Amino acid sequence: MKKWSTLLLLFLSVTTYAQLKDSVNFDNGNFKIIYSEVLEGPRSVRYTVACPTGNASRKGMDFYKEKTIHTSDNNDYVANEWDKGHMAPAASFNCNTGMLYSTFTYVNSSLQQQSLNRGVWKKLEVRERELAANNKVQVFIRVEYGTNPSRVETNAAIPVGYYKEIKVGNSRECYYFKNVKPETSELEAFKCKCRNVIQ
Repeated sequence: MKKWSTLLLLFLSVTTYAQLKDSVNFDNGNFKIIYSEVLEGPRSVRYTVACPTGNASRKGMDFYKEKTIHTSDNNDYVANEWDKGHMAPAASFNCNTGMLYSTFTYVNSSLQQQSLNRGVWKKLEVRERELAANNKVQVFIRVEYGTNPSRVETNAAIPVGYYKEIKVGNSRECYYFKNVKPETSELEAFKCKCRNVIQ
């Protein structure tokens, strides 16, 4: 009996994994994400900075799972170097509590090295909001995993890097960050050639 229970559990796990999608379109009205259930992480993110000087409070907010999308969860971020890195930043959507809370979906969360997330990545988010004070600022992020990504013990894939593009009118600024502890906090060190972005 125990043998059959083990086989059934294994079969259900394999079947469930086989049904996961590698590309799910997610649009909550504030930002658009192409999400991989297989990797348990976002592949690309698009948003327009909505509230460069908003002041909604994030008190009591925490990340939450979507009912219809298989995502990472809190277990993937426990006792390791990975932060729940907002891809569409909370501070760019703090016009009101509802809009701010929408950024706390795990669909918008990436396993991001903590020093990167709290340092130069955050610095670039501040720059986006500064630019948005007098301009429409559009942002595109591509999350890169490589061909055979490493995973945390609870299965979520660890990105190898992030390509980020900031567009103001016809002007584009592009950056690339490896998903490791940065050696410098100077944004200029991460500037790169802009890519031809398809999605």
